[in-house]
Amino acid sequence: MPTDEQGAPWVRTRLRAAPLSTVAFGVLVLVTAFLAAVLPRAVEAYETDGLREAVAAAAPESTVLELKAPAPGLELPDDARANAVLPEALAAVDAQARALLPAPLRADPAESAHGVRTGKSLEALDASLPRPDGVPPRFTLLAQSGAAGHATVREGRLPTAGTVSVDTRSVEGAVTAETARTLRLRSGSTLTLAGFPDGPLTVRITGVLEPRHPRGGYWSAEPVLRTPALASVGNHPPLFYWEAGVLLAPGAAPALLGGQGEAEKYWRFAPATGRLTAADTSALVEAIASLEDGPGLVRMRGPAGPTAQLSTGLEQVVGSYTQTRDAITPVVAVAAFGIAAVAFVVVVMSGGLAAARRDAELALLRARGGSLRGIAGRLLAENAVPALPAAACGLLFAVLVVDGARLLPAVLGASAVALLACAALPVRAAVAHRRPRAHRERDDLAHARPGGRRAVAELTLLVLAVGSVLTLRRRGTGGAGDLLVSAAPVLVGLVAALVLVRLYPLPLRWAAGPAARRRGVVGFLSLARAGRSPAAVATLPLLALLTALTTAAFGGSVLTGVADARDRAALLATGADALVATTDGTPLPAGLARAVREVAGVRQVTAVGIGHASESASEETPSSAVVGVEPDSYAELARQMGLGGFTADRLRSRGGVLDAVASPGVAERLGRAPRRIETDGGPVTVRITAVRPRTPAVPEGEFLLVDAAGLKGSPGPSVLLAAGSGLDPKALRAGVRGAGPDLSVTLRSEERAALSDSPLQAGAERIYVWAVAAGAGYAVLALVLGLLRSAPERAALLARLRTLGMTTRQGRHLLGLEALPQTLLAAAGGMAVGRATVGLLAPGIDLDRLALADAAGVTAPNAVLRADVWSLGLPAAGAVLLAGAVAVAQAWWAGRRTPITHLRAGDMR
Repeated sequence: MPTDEQGAPWVRTRLRAAPLSTVAFGVLVLVTAFLAAVLPRAVEAYETDGLREAVAAAAPESTVLELKAPAPGLELPDDARANAVLPEALAAVDAQARALLPAPLRADPAESAHGVRTGKSLEALDASLPRPDGVPPRFTLLAQSGAAGHATVREGRLPTAGTVSVDTRSVEGAVTAETARTLRLRSGSTLTLAGFPDGPLTVRITGVLEPRHPRGGYWSAEPVLRTPALASVGNHPPLFYWEAGVLLAPGAAPALLGGQGEAEKYWRFAPATGRLTAADTSALVEAIASLEDGPGLVRMRGPAGPTAQLSTGLEQVVGSYTQTRDAITPVVAVAAFGIAAVAFVVVVMSGGLAAARRDAELALLRARGGSLRGIAGRLLAENAVPALPAAACGLLFAVLVVDGARLLPAVLGASAVALLACAALPVRAAVAHRRPRAHRERDDLAHARPGGRRAVAELTLLVLAVGSVLTLRRRGTGGAGDLLVSAAPVLVGLVAALVLVRLYPLPLRWAAGPAARRRGVVGFLSLARAGRSPAAVATLPLLALLTALTTAAFGGSVLTGVADARDRAALLATGADALVATTDGTPLPAGLARAVREVAGVRQVTAVGIGHASESASEETPSSAVVGVEPDSYAELARQMGLGGFTADRLRSRGGVLDAVASPGVAERLGRAPRRIETDGGPVTVRITAVRPRTPAVPEGEFLLVDAAGLKGSPGPSVLLAAGSGLDPKALRAGVRGAGPDLSVTLRSEERAALSDSPLQAGAERIYVWAVAAGAGYAVLALVLGLLRSAPERAALLARLRTLGMTTRQGRHLLGLEALPQTLLAAAGGMAVGRATVGLLAPGIDLDRLALADAAGVTAPNAVLRADVWSLGLPAAGAVLLAGAVAVAQAWWAGRRTPITHLRAGDMR
């Protein structure tokens, strides 16, 4: 018989016989394939965004690739030297060098530039220029290409070159608006620069420019070109002077060859980030190393000259990104394993439930001579018809949802789901029916006896779980990152689920006896039905529920811990909800406290003066900060902020001795007896009455809190701390501006928001949100699948009982109580296992890496992973409520139909 006459009728008939089950199975495969395909794409996408932002946000002076070559030597004629630095010659080298950049490095033409500069700044002789400590300013001259396309002329015009030779001593130049404002220059000013053997070089300023992209590579690769900076002469004390840059016309480069400024040619290539991907990280580091000292540099020396050198700080930027990514990846892998494990269990469960539903059919086929290969092949074809298109649609959706990532990982993930979905039912059926049987043996849960192979498999899983937990607690997620460590939460959840599956029959047996002695039949029948459920039907949903609830609880606890860590880090950065301070440490203006107190949302305001103290007058450096506070208001603010709260009576003044609250280090040095110390306002005697690790005025570091009234010689408060919810930043800043100039405002809410901007952190958080959502969704799906699997048997039982006189209300109670034991066990077990998992793995999960991995200069709060009550309780409560709702709905639907619909002749349900 032809193949199509053997296989096609079977598949078509089976799919038409159960269309709803086929559609539900296809939807399950589609969603699971989508998650399996989108997860690697999402990880690669946020890693790519993180790399691009790391390069784009870094200072251009650190990321620009600068190829430098010394100016032509004196052995060449002056004309040859001048021709070598003309714009045409430099542009030709620029084009050749840009083409030689190894992939994945690419230059951004808009921010790249080339030209000639003085490697050594030149001293200005003009007396009219500002001299902070009497030292004349120095200027770096740059004959750089592309000024017209990167600046707007605010005054005058762009410089021109005319005919310039090595002996030229007068050229035109332009400066930025910041340089002109700082050094008091304008169009028409002249600079007289020393460093030339036959007289100074005169630079006539013809224009004042406003950079169009001041933070771009053109202006910021050499920061002094955009903004003057103070430099110092190494004296004691140091003497400061101004360093600035002047932009010359590209054709004026020959004039720089005649001085002592060590002129050099340069080609700056700003890296283009638009086509960088996370997969390019290793190749990017190798390309940079090759250009700095390798084959890439040899190729660059072809057009640029044999002594050319290339320098860049891009490798440090990429290295910092790599460290951050490597710190976050193992933590994200924990969530990825959770999603994968729950999806695997639910897909396998669907196959197991389908095999249990069709057990009699498959047993009959085996008894009539059907081969395992033939039956398994037909079941495989039956599953492949909905599974393969669903998996392809899931892959397509994943590609459409997340763009800019490699396709292969997504294809592998979707293919793995399709293979598992197709093979789950055939493998389960082949194992269950490997031998033909004449009758079906009793396999209900109450009488099931696990075999030796299952015991060995469970012991193996237990050993793996114990090993992964111990390794994670000892090494954390910051080690080499093997898969077993990342799978620790999943393994713990699976082991706990298997333990509960083995213990599940015991409470049913214990409760069946008392229930049988009661007058009503509902309680006994519900327990008997729960105990007589087939082992596969009862254990697989329980296993899936526990794994899903554990994953959701762990992921929710991680998200809560990350949020708490960032809140704490923001608080340590400001010490209060708002911090107002003078920019130079001078006392606060009068009326500032009143202006801040009038801002809506402000509840508490206190002013503090921060000085320094030494334990003796002979100490050259202060050993700690001494903080003068108003005891009542400051103590209240410290209590509200949770930073070393204390009562106001700890800062009393008695007999000329100031009571003090100190940090542990200061308390250890000074002791509890009265001690005389030297402060900025003079000597005082203090006695430590309380020790606190932190305080709002000095969240980090050593401190000594005293009553400001006892510091007679102190200049007054210089910092204002405010507490309140819902502070209006605009109103607060407006009130501060009205109170006085030179005041800075730092808000805790803004510091908190700044800790969530990194693509790496935001992407990792999204993965954990998906893990929680997927865990909860699969838990609901497992519960519904388990209840729907036994729906026909329940409907038939309810119909029989109705013919015997059971009321509709009793029927609803029966179905609800029947589903209750398994659901309650799963909910209680999921909460307990989730709590235990978080407690076991907390020492190995570094939340600071995930919460603050990209935050520079932020104090890590040493956050500890703790179980989140909502993450534990909400999914479990939802599972219980859903089970009850499904049971009630099923009883209502069965009650609408006549018993004859469910009771057919020959139906053995």
